[in-house]
Amino acid sequence: MPERCLIIGLGQIGMGYDIGLDLQKYVYSHSRAFSIHPAFDLIGAVDPSVLQRGIFENIYNLPAYPDIESSLKGDIASLVIIASPTVIHRETINEVLQHLQPKTILCEKPLAYDLIEAREMVEVCQTAGVNLFVNYMRRADPGVIEVKNRIESGYIVEPIKGFAWYSKGFLNNGSHFFNLLEFWLGPFRKATLLDAGRLWENKDPEPDVQIEFKHGKVVFLAAWEECFSHYTLELLTQSGRLRYEQEGKLISWQKTYSDPNFSGYTILQSELEIIVNGMDRYQYNVADQLANVNAEKPHYLCTGHQALETLEAIHEVIKQR
Repeated sequence: MPERCLIIGLGQIGMGYDIGLDLQKYVYSHSRAFSIHPAFDLIGAVDPSVLQRGIFENIYNLPAYPDIESSLKGDIASLVIIASPTVIHRETINEVLQHLQPKTILCEKPLAYDLIEAREMVEVCQTAGVNLFVNYMRRADPGVIEVKNRIESGYIVEPIKGFAWYSKGFLNNGSHFFNLLEFWLGPFRKATLLDAGRLWENKDPEPDVQIEFKHGKVVFLAAWEECFSHYTLELLTQSGRLRYEQEGKLISWQKTYSDPNFSGYTILQSELEIIVNGMDRYQYNVADQLANVNAEKPHYLCTGHQALETLEAIHEVIKQR
């Protein structure tokens, strides 16, 4: 039977990102993903905003409640999606465990801004026997998984060097790419600060920093979100060049070959191999991975412990500012 799902938080990722977009093509929000995935039964949502609850009820024809305790009037969910603001993630998880006792929680990233809070969240879920996952959704993308397989098989040869453009804060958007590179290149080893940078919205640091992972080094550079959004990775290896562009909607590979005109030189092929991705349906991909968890099949989701490792590494970087 489909697993019952409750969404807490009806902001952009909870509901807003794909309102008005083609249902067949775009799945950017939790509400859309879990309302159409056959492995799940979306039973309702929670949000303090009367306006947001009304929009949800109108679109999905399901109940929306002002608080978690009120949601007990309906069916009890075994999967809870936490899409509330980061500053209340710990509070929300504690309330969920007090009232609902789900089997699985999917929490938005980052777990928390504060490391102590994040550690408490992981510990309380582990104590309660709840599977905790964090929505670093790129790990569920078919293109990202293909790149991981190529690295692990040796097709993409180590060591790897690269750069990453990010903006809108190292904890928020930067953590997406930090976690992605941990997925590809292995655990964080050390950081070398290049420039302290500024604070995004006076709270989230934007440093320029070189990060060393187990299988490679990547320089993170902060762009200017107020001018335009730009999220790009470029990785160079002895076997070719990987580019991850348009926030992951374009993944391309150029392999090496012998220069036909100059003997003894090796160059990159001009033709790009496009690695198929699913970023137009990224939240559906996450739901697919959660379905694998329920079916006790292999999955690529970021666990609470892995997300905590990402957060601890990022705080180690921030401490150098």
